[in-house]
Amino acid sequence: MRKGKAMLRWARIMVLAVAVFGSVYGIAVSNSTDSSGSRADIINIDILKIFGDLERPEVVFLHDKHTEALEKEKKDCSTCHLSEKNFEVIPETMKEAVRGIDRLSPKFKRLKDAGRKEVMDVYHDNCIECHKQMKADGNQSGPVICAGCHKESPEVRSSRLAMGFDKSLHFRHVKAKEKKCEICHHEYDAEKKKLFYAKEKEGTCRYCHKADTEGNRISMRLASHLQCVRCHQDELAKKNSAGPIKCAGCHAPENQAKIEKIADIPRMERKQPDSVIVQTGLRDTEKDRKVTRMGSVPFDHKIHEERNDNCRVCHHAALDSCSKCHTLRGAKEGDGIKLELAMHLSSKEKSCIGCHTIRQADKNCAGCHAPIEKGRMPEASCDRCHMDMPEGLKTGGDKKPDMKALAKTMLDSRPVASATYADEDIPDKVVIDMLVDQYEAVELPHRKIVKTLVKNIKDNKLAAYFHKDQGTVCQGCHHNSPVSKKPPRCGNCHGRPFDKNSPNAPGLTGAYHQQCMGCHKVMELEKPAGCTSCHKEKQAL
Repeated sequence: MRKGKAMLRWARIMVLAVAVFGSVYGIAVSNSTDSSGSRADIINIDILKIFGDLERPEVVFLHDKHTEALEKEKKDCSTCHLSEKNFEVIPETMKEAVRGIDRLSPKFKRLKDAGRKEVMDVYHDNCIECHKQMKADGNQSGPVICAGCHKESPEVRSSRLAMGFDKSLHFRHVKAKEKKCEICHHEYDAEKKKLFYAKEKEGTCRYCHKADTEGNRISMRLASHLQCVRCHQDELAKKNSAGPIKCAGCHAPENQAKIEKIADIPRMERKQPDSVIVQTGLRDTEKDRKVTRMGSVPFDHKIHEERNDNCRVCHHAALDSCSKCHTLRGAKEGDGIKLELAMHLSSKEKSCIGCHTIRQADKNCAGCHAPIEKGRMPEASCDRCHMDMPEGLKTGGDKKPDMKALAKTMLDSRPVASATYADEDIPDKVVIDMLVDQYEAVELPHRKIVKTLVKNIKDNKLAAYFHKDQGTVCQGCHHNSPVSKKPPRCGNCHGRPFDKNSPNAPGLTGAYHQQCMGCHKVMELEKPAGCTSCHKEKQAL
């Protein structure tokens, strides 16, 4: 009987652990299982892998299912998770939020993995005994034979999605806790061996709490459950509104879709700059400029905050300047990745160009950008970011300039294209008559296309910055010619027929079809639907 009660307490622990994730996000909880047999609360028990190969298939454990069953017994997390009694590093501001938990071990009914047999016995003795006891009490229970848990083909599959803490969710917590940031944010004083709150130095939890526990620095998963679940449970105990307390509350796709998004989110209060000069790690002197070769980069920090959900989009390791880790010559702190690559590598979304390249996939941009060969940006685009400092500041001096004010001045001086050429400079129609032997000539609504492209990006600040010339939008089609009111015709480069001596330039017929139909596809336009959508059947004479 004693073991049976202990087992009931175990399930209750699992409930509380799940509660942490759920309560953080403030959404209604639906059933963990959908009609397709997938669940968000699956935990694969495969701990014996640390001792070698598994003798039987891993166990698919349904966390919420056990939680719901044992909740009726008024049990808590201590049923399954033992207390580590290790709270000397918890600051006073956090103790209220975690009281009563005593830092429960994430392991089931143990603090350490002593050995293969010992761990196996912990699960077999407790789980099977609990199932037997519940069945004896007339309750629905789980299996008591090996094949009941260790199944070659589990009946359910995981639908669990990882959760994040975006600006909207952060603001809701800031508002609910009346800006008491110290409840969650803390740093570790290695000398005093305790946590403390560093005002205006708050960073994401993931900067310190990694995937696995390292000494007193617990894992991100454990930190989230320990801190958040108890706080939300306390709120529920006070009859206040709080988030879900089960796995599915946060990790089920349908519940994530229900998370309320705040439309107008106030800016985070951390005294972060509105604009900065992206530093290279060297002083901006004439000597150093010969080393770096490129002008300085004024960066609109505020607008990038508004366009992204969290700071880790750029500050992926810490809230420091990029050049602290990514130096000109590469450093261990930045995994040897030089500053130039960190900013320009188009294949990495954390780089500037990589992030901008992702934005080009928007259907309003992709019509022009999709056909363009991916890789380094053309040299002519460098001055969109790299700018010369105003005269008098290039060589430094005794008095250091206000870099924030200087960044704003440079940003404000950057030319922005708001439109393209005047209508009279844009041909209204272009006649394409290369297939007149089979079809009527095609009248391309040239001006309409140009004006539509400009209209689609008129509110896109990123496009405005990089479409610096009135004819930049024209280069989506006239892709290998300089900006001009009268760019060369397509036939000037694309031969008729295909020129084998120019393998990188398709024939004129292929060029038209590839460019026009490719643009329509990525921009999700309905037309063309078959040849005669563009090429009208030629009338017999």
